[in-house]
Order: sequence, then structure tokens, then C-alpha cells
Amino acid sequence: MGLAWGQSHGWSGHYDRPMASPGASKPAVDRPSDRPGSLARELRLVGMIGFPLLAALTSQTQLWPWLAVPLPPFGVPQTLQTLWVILAAISIGPRFGLIAFGGYMLVGLLGVPVFAEGNFGPATLFGQTGGYLVGFVACQPVVAWIVRRRDGSIRGWLALIAASFAAHAVIFLVGVPWLWVAHAIDGLGTTPWQAIGGGLLPFVPGMLIKTAIAVLIGRAVVPYAARHIW
Repeated sequence: MGLAWGQSHGWSGHYDRPMASPGASKPAVDRPSDRPGSLARELRLVGMIGFPLLAALTSQTQLWPWLAVPLPPFGVPQTLQTLWVILAAISIGPRFGLIAFGGYMLVGLLGVPVFAEGNFGPATLFGQTGGYLVGFVACQPVVAWIVRRRDGSIRGWLALIAASFAAHAVIFLVGVPWLWVAHAIDGLGTTPWQAIGGGLLPFVPGMLIKTAIAVLIGRAVVPYAARHIW
């Protein structure tokens, strides 16, 4: 009887929650789903600025003579540039890697001394090291093509190793013939074999070290980067 009495007077056995007025503002809610996207955008921006900046800074012989070492016979410097190039491809992906190092080339062409040994301008691009700079941009999609499957999943250690070697291969495949042609235009009489001997072989030990570093870092970052940043 008590229950019936309560129902007849609007009481159903539990307390109703108070209705919010239509004009009341809702409290701000930090939605967790927003944070990963924001973090990815921030990391992408940091990578697009940071990797070209590191490539520029660590290639300056006058600042880091132990990091940027001109090698005989042509004086092409051994630098850490290709390490940052490969890490960019792994960390921010092919599109943003292209933009980052395309921007790096553009800034150097416009007169900012960001190329190795403080060089800049069109003369550097058309000189003996210009092909390596073009290779920095051209190798970006190659890394992603090897590392990521068609379904978006990421391959393992061997794929990262292959991708790093492939990136270096693209850089040298553009850089060495470019060096030979530049020498031919300058009348230096360099043969193709001499171009290989001076523009490729001295850099093999450094390439192996940089590949090992890129693979170790890449194995840690690429699962997250490929899913959220690329």
C-alpha cells in the first residue's frame, strides 16, 4: 500500500537526477581520443623541422670537424646527414619526409648555408655533391615501401635493415653519377670508376654504422610512427 501511495504521489522508489537547464554550460571534458592525434601532430612538426636542422648542423666541418670529415680523393664530406634522412623516413613517413628535405634543399638554394661545409646556392646543387642532396629527397618513399605492408602492418628487423640499405643505395645511385657528370662538365677527366672509388667506397664503413643506428632506433619508433604520424 505504501508503494502504491508513493507512485500515486510521483515517487517511484528511487531519486530522479536533477534536469540540467537548457542554458547551462557543460563542463569541459578532456577526451582521451583527442590526445593521441594532438601528440602525433606535434611529433610530426618536430620531425619536419628537427631532422633537416640536424642534417644541416652536423654537416658543418667548421663546427664539428670530427663529425663532418672531407674524404679523399674528391673532398666529399663524411657526415651524419644520411642518418637523419633515414630516421626522417622512418619517423615522419614518406610524405612529410619529402616535404622536410625538399624544404631543406629549397632553403639552401635560397642562400642559407645549410649544406655540408656551409655551402649554399645553385652552385652546390649543380656541383659534385648535388646528387646526394637530391637522393635525400628521392629515398623517402623507398623506406616506407619496404617497411610497411599493403595492409598497413609493419615488417620486422630485416625489412628495416633492407630499407636503410635501400635508402643509401638511392642516395649513391643519384650522387655518384651526378659527381661524375659534374667533374666532366668541369673538365676534370674523372672516370666512372674513379667516381665510384671516390664517391661511394670511402663511405661504406660509415654507411654500415649509420644503418645499424637507424635500425635500432627505427625498431622502437616505427610501429607508433607508421600508425599515427605517417
